[in-house]
Amino acid sequence: MLKKLQNASIKNCTRNELNVVCDELRRVIYETVMQCGGHLASNLGAVESTVALFYVFDFPNDKIVFDVGHQCYAYKLLSGRLDRFSTLRKAGGISGFPKRTESVYDAYDTGHAGTSVSAAIGLAKARDLQGESRNIIAYIGDGSFNNGLVYEALSSLKILNTNILIILNDNGMSISPTVGGMYDILSQIKDSEKRENIRLLESFGLTYLGVKDGNDVDEMVDALTEAKALLKNGSVLLHIATKKGKGYEFSEEHPTNTHGVPPVGSPKEKEYSEVLGESLCDLAQKDGKITVVSAAMKEALGLSEFFEKYPDRAFDVGICEENASVLCASMATGGLKPYYAIYSTFLQRAFDEIIHDVCAQDTAVTFCIDRAGISGSDGETHQGVFDLSYLSLIPNLTIAVPKDTEELKRLMEFSASYPHPLAIRYPRAGKVVFDANDAEIKVGKWEYLHRENQAASAKATVIATGERSLIVAMKALQNLKNKGLGFDVVNARFVKPLDIELLNNLQSEYVVTIEDNVFLGGLGAMIDGALVQSGKPCKVKNFAYRDEFIPQGKVCDLQREYGVNCKDIEAYLSEVLA
Repeated sequence: MLKKLQNASIKNCTRNELNVVCDELRRVIYETVMQCGGHLASNLGAVESTVALFYVFDFPNDKIVFDVGHQCYAYKLLSGRLDRFSTLRKAGGISGFPKRTESVYDAYDTGHAGTSVSAAIGLAKARDLQGESRNIIAYIGDGSFNNGLVYEALSSLKILNTNILIILNDNGMSISPTVGGMYDILSQIKDSEKRENIRLLESFGLTYLGVKDGNDVDEMVDALTEAKALLKNGSVLLHIATKKGKGYEFSEEHPTNTHGVPPVGSPKEKEYSEVLGESLCDLAQKDGKITVVSAAMKEALGLSEFFEKYPDRAFDVGICEENASVLCASMATGGLKPYYAIYSTFLQRAFDEIIHDVCAQDTAVTFCIDRAGISGSDGETHQGVFDLSYLSLIPNLTIAVPKDTEELKRLMEFSASYPHPLAIRYPRAGKVVFDANDAEIKVGKWEYLHRENQAASAKATVIATGERSLIVAMKALQNLKNKGLGFDVVNARFVKPLDIELLNNLQSEYVVTIEDNVFLGGLGAMIDGALVQSGKPCKVKNFAYRDEFIPQGKVCDLQREYGVNCKDIEAYLSEVLA
């Protein structure tokens, strides 16, 4: 049936055939995600509503914005991408998120929560001002509906005088179970259709329709047909209830564990998040002032045990990254010791609050930044390659990068008594790579992992930060040792402040920097500036990511392609050391 639909309109299907299409979509999504990895549970739950959307609306003339994009797989399959779907999340293949460069059916790129309503309003105004005739739809989950940007958009909906359809896909989940006041309001509407709660939504200038069964394709066709007719007179909010993981028992029962899944047979390494969770529990046992904040991601960030052991000191605020940052700053000013665990790419959303609330007040907040550096298959919106750059310019903020999981434990111990803002950034998967060093961790102090001569600097010194970059440096050292060439290797465990004393004492003719970050504003750029200021005559070569957005692909492949390439580092050092 799906293959037939590549050359025929779904509008020609009978209602019974629509159910067959749903079953086939679910099968393809499940089988593909098992092979390629991806977001499983959220996409399974959105199948019937997507089929009904294609039956009622006219894509790509009509436009839809998927909030985040965790629900777009069925849409991609029904919009001419069935034959390429086996390349999902692979380099050069189908993106796991909506992507305008991939298809005319994708109206707006998404990957972070809360943007869909604003984007839909913008598309609607573009339609209105150009005299076009099309329907504009925002498809948003209840988890994203917590995000403050949604309410900024809703507040402007009346003012901007345009019509959009908002489909609120309510499954009680973001990655973790949905929390917060809006979740309570939606739950009460689902349970009893409380009129006063519906009036709250209607006060934004929306006609409310709901609650409809989002996993019943017949009911969805009828509801969307009604919504389409109402759009002629104003904006509409269609509230649907769905089951995350629908159609696969394990996914239905374990929606958090199957939100994002790796390909079958992927090697399992210990994640930094596990070490973070263990360390926070150990610290909290000793210090009753330690608190933990999450923005709807406690399981993914290794915080489940902390939430179980210390529920009074654990706070999940939903997908509200800015609110979480201010909450941490205020708790710190009140005498607590807050830790905010978050992905690098999501912390970007709280940039203003990091500056004004956390750092300008010099509060003792620790940011535990997961998925830093290239994250891989999720593509541009999830590559954490900017945090060293956007954090390094902020006064009062110290930035630390562990060389491996064991050093993360030591940095967490260091953080417990550190009285200023601190950011600790690390990738997803890790291990104990390097020999243990019991020397005290001091702010802004680096360590030599290898010295050719203890009494003097080698001809070249490689300064690298983080596990991935240090592994590249040590591999290059091992390979060049076989050729009779050697150099010093430094673990830059602090990116801010730099170890100015070590830099001033360097006598190397050549300095190489390596980082899992873009060059602009990162470690290499900061070292370049420091060496210029010191008047050092050494020649500097920086290895970092180019000034580009990095697409999906395997981490190792993307590192090589975008500037952190062991082969090129070896070639450069071979030339200068010969």
